[in-house]
Amino acid sequence: MSLSTFKIKEEFIHLNQLLKALGWVDNGGDANTAIINNEVQVNGKTETRKRNKIRAGDCVEFNKQKVVVEN
Repeated sequence: MSLSTFKIKEEFIHLNQLLKALGWVDNGGDANTAIINNEVQVNGKTETRKRNKIRAGDCVEFNKQKVVVEN
């Protein structure tokens, strides 16, 4: 599993926007589908809220990729 970091400029980024920004999905529809299908984990737990607010320190996993969000 590859581990990387992603810097945010604001207080948070929505989960579906993060997946798009990382290039892990092609578009918002794919991001939402992955989230609804229980394919995304936030801090080790399956996350089903598309607009979950991801903040600095959160760890997101999808498709054998892992990112830690920083500000």
